[in-house]
Amino acid sequence: MMKLSMHGGQLQVRRWVMRRASTLTLAMLLHLLLVSVAAAQQLPMSCGALRVEGRFGPFDYRADRFEAKGHSFRSHEALLAIVEGAHFTPEVEAGLRGKSTTRPAGDISYTLHAFPNHHRALTAMSKVSMREGTDKPYGSPYTVDCWFQRAIVWRSDDLIVRLIYANHLTQTKRLKDAAAQADIVASNAGDSAFTHLNVGLVFYDMGNFDAALKHAHKAIELGLNNMTLKDLLVKAGKWSETAPPAQQRVPEDKQ
Repeated sequence: MMKLSMHGGQLQVRRWVMRRASTLTLAMLLHLLLVSVAAAQQLPMSCGALRVEGRFGPFDYRADRFEAKGHSFRSHEALLAIVEGAHFTPEVEAGLRGKSTTRPAGDISYTLHAFPNHHRALTAMSKVSMREGTDKPYGSPYTVDCWFQRAIVWRSDDLIVRLIYANHLTQTKRLKDAAAQADIVASNAGDSAFTHLNVGLVFYDMGNFDAALKHAHKAIELGLNNMTLKDLLVKAGKWSETAPPAQQRVPEDKQ
């Protein structure tokens, strides 16, 4: 039986296993690698690994959070230009055709391997998925949910990723899961008027008009003059000049 050890939060195979690697098939070795890396990164095996030796990235899509590990001679702008120029062209983003692959999902996949939380690429993958009527678009090694899970594991503080995911879940009729993502965004929106506006729009699409109204008022309070959400609520007959009262937490002994 192979002995495994934990070191630095990652699963490592003891050296004696590698000395006997010739007795293992390539498939077994690759399987072991995927198991160990996926476990360390809290990703399902079916969603692959974030870091793969020899592959470009991963990098944070947000310029202000960029870390140039292994590519210190290149700026965030330069790295993004390399990837987008070769793989995420306007035609790919629109889902019309691939750049280096026949269909767009292949090039979108490359983009998301390099920048797991690439907001526009995640949106494009979602749209291609719905256009093709499948949760695993042609040319993508993973399902759309996997791409979002990879982005969240990569950068769990990226609220835009969660907004895009909540929108995808809403459009695919998984409202409970969509609400879970939207609630995380709402809890961390702070004083960002645009975040309150956007999560309000997501709640509106979900049919949660009270939450949408609450965040519309918060966005206005924070000085945002964009009335898109207010206009939608007015048209739906759900607008009120006062925000809904905050929900009171029910004591556990009265539940």
